[in-house]
Parts: sequence; C-alpha cells; structure tokens
Amino acid sequence: MSGQPTPDAPVSPLPVHAALATQPLGFFGSLRAARSNLLEILPELAVKQPMVSGKTGVRWHMVMDPTALRRILLEKVEEYPKSVVTKNLLRPAIGESLFVAEGAHWRWQRRAAAPAFSARNIGALAPVMTAAAEASADRIATAGPRAVNVYDEMVRATFEVISDVTLSGERHFDRAAMHRAIDNYIDVAGRVSLFDIAGMPGWVPRPGRVFSGNALKKMKSVADEAIGQRRQAKQPPDLLDLLIAGTDPETQRQMRGPEIRDNLLTFIVAGHETTALTLSWALYLLSFAPEQQERAAEEARSQLGDRAATADDVASMPFIRAVVDEALRLYPPAGIISRTAQQADTLCGREVRPGDTVMVPIYALHRNRLLWDNPDAFDPDRFMGGAPVDRYAYLPFGDGPRICIGAGFALQEAVIILATLLARFRFEAVAGKTPKPVLIITTRPEGGVWLTAHPRP
Repeated sequence: MSGQPTPDAPVSPLPVHAALATQPLGFFGSLRAARSNLLEILPELAVKQPMVSGKTGVRWHMVMDPTALRRILLEKVEEYPKSVVTKNLLRPAIGESLFVAEGAHWRWQRRAAAPAFSARNIGALAPVMTAAAEASADRIATAGPRAVNVYDEMVRATFEVISDVTLSGERHFDRAAMHRAIDNYIDVAGRVSLFDIAGMPGWVPRPGRVFSGNALKKMKSVADEAIGQRRQAKQPPDLLDLLIAGTDPETQRQMRGPEIRDNLLTFIVAGHETTALTLSWALYLLSFAPEQQERAAEEARSQLGDRAATADDVASMPFIRAVVDEALRLYPPAGIISRTAQQADTLCGREVRPGDTVMVPIYALHRNRLLWDNPDAFDPDRFMGGAPVDRYAYLPFGDGPRICIGAGFALQEAVIILATLLARFRFEAVAGKTPKPVLIITTRPEGGVWLTAHPRP
C-alpha cells in the first residue's frame, strides 16, 4: 500500500500536527488534556506501535493495527459497542438515534434510513450543494482580496446545505439560532468530565451537561416544529421527508416523532460540521503546498470553466477527491472513537477484559509509521491509484456495519465546494495564523483557518 514505509524516503515539509504525549499524563493530566484537546492524550507511541495499553481510572487500550481493527469494527462489532463515555456525551442531544443505538434498535433504524442516503438520492440533492458552493464563492469574492477565516465560511456553506436538504421549505426555520444551539451544546457538554475519566456510571449527572439544557431545548424544539409542519406540507421530498417515510423492510417499522427528531439532529450536527472541517483543512493544506494547489486548480478549471461544480463533475476530478481524502487522513473529523469491550478478548497479543475501554485513535492510526510513508506529510498522490491503502489503516468514516451512513453525501459535497472555490481563487496562507488541531468532539482548527483569497483571472 502507499502506506508501506521505506527507510530512506525523503521527508517533505510538514503541515501542522498535534503534539502527542511523550510521557504518562496520570489521572489529572489526562483529565486536563481530555477537556482541552483530546489529541493530547494520545501517546507518541501510538504512531509507532500497533497497540498501546494503560490504566487511568479505567483500563484502556489504543489500537492501531488493521487486523485488530477489523476484528473490533467488523468481525466482533456486537462485542465492542460504543463506549459509555461516547453515549454519555451524545445521548442527551441525539437520544437513541443511529449514532448511539445498539443491537436490534440500531439495525432497524439503519435499514429504515438507508434509502435516504442511496446514491440516487444523494445525487438528487447535489443542486443544493452547487448552489451553496456558488454562494460561498460570491461571498468570498465580495470580501475582496483580504484575509478570510475560511473555517467560518465553510461552516456557513455546509450548514446551508444540510439545513436545505433536511428542512427545505421551513419558512420560519432560524438557521442562526439552530447553529448557535449546536455550538453551545458542543462547547458546554461535549467535553470529557472527571466522572468519565474515573469510569463512573452514566446515570451519575455530569455538571456540564446539566447546565447545557437551554441549548438542548432549542435544538429539539426547532426539530419538533419542523417535523410537525412537514407532515402537513406538500413539496418535493428532502431528507426529512425520506426519513419520515422510511420503513424497515424486515419489520415494516417506521420511526416515530422522537426517533425522527433524534436522527434529524444527528444528520444536522454531523452532516455539516464534518464536511466544513474537511474543507477547511483541505484549503489550509493547499495554501501550505502551492504546487499542489495549482494542480488541483487546473483540474477544476479545465472541468468547470467559470461555472460551479455539479454531481456530474465529481468523477472527472480525481485529484481534488484525493486532496479531500488526504485532508481526511491528516485531520480526521472524528479523531478518536471508542468502544467498551463486552467479553474477554485478545488484541495484538494483549488481554482485553470485559469493561475495558478500547480506543481507535484515528488521528494516530492515519499517521502511524508502520502503515504510512512520511505520515505527517501532505501527499494527495497516496490516493491517486498507486499501491492500495489498507482498508483498516484509513478510517475517516469508520468501517464495518456502522460505517457513517452519510459518507457518500459528505464526499460529494466536499468535492463540489472545493472544486468551485479552487477554480475561482488562489488561497494564500496568512503569516502568524497557523491553525492548531484541537479535538473536543471533532478535530477543529483552533483560531480558525485564515487565508487570503486572490481571484483567478
């Protein structure tokens, strides 16, 4: 695979990366890191070894070995459900939706929701993505050749997409209020607490999550109102309509109001943030590597000319897709996922006991020196048809039966928006404004991604 290392491979200039721990953090050090930047709990050994284990309140294991990851995510998925910490963080906001539910309750929801994310339906939603790309380019052009926080701009663009494809036609839908509520919840409640680190049961209240009630109420009230209005409306179907109509083909079960709401909020929260982050990091990486940017821009301009990209263009722009893939490798939106072992097992020759936390540090997996050449370097050619990448060495959307249901949606949107912007602008880094990767729930660029956008002639 393009990941197989060579001892004398040349080292290219490296984009910004997280500082990993070089010594044990201890209980309180782990708590501080987990609350400020989860990437800092990762030991440097995680990019050099297939597995690292330890004990900080609870026994934990970090797994970076593709064979072991296949076992966790595919072969024994029922024995490695989402961790208690993950559920404690997200259940107050999105209930027992697809992201949190387990077992039979998850399976019937997945079957009911799957048609909404078919290739046909994703393609039908592409005009919304094209319109958002066009609007974003217009805003950047109007701002003139000055420094722009493209992270804020990408959040706006992708939130326009997800709100239009889930809540189209809702005249009274307050996008700004919904987005503020989401941000407030993540900031207040999305941080690991002392109780989580100590392994205390989920029914013990976490103070931060108790005080996030107003944000939760706002999110849920907007969703409930939209669902109630939609049941009486007649319009071309969008994701909300498809969700309401979705039926599990095995049980004929349909989602009820709370289940629709919780899944709708899951799609809104995950469906814009992850793509906005991918686009922001991709633009940063291209500004960091001007020669790669020019290559991507030439591909976009030769395909698009002066128009915005559409779904029909995506397959004709493989290098831009490779840029997206490489951005997802270096800065995966879900930098760490975790599971709780239900049965005794052995991974990489080490004992795993029931109740152990098993982490998949995707950020470290994607930079592991046993799996990738020059792992910290920005090199989109890794994904341009050379030696194949091991499926379980690259997990930006997870894998197995619980692979992200919206992966195709996100990739199509990212290529459409990125190609449209690159065809029209040359992005240049702003001195002294290097973003810092910080993981709370997602891998955000602390301080934003400040670039100067120069219109192309």
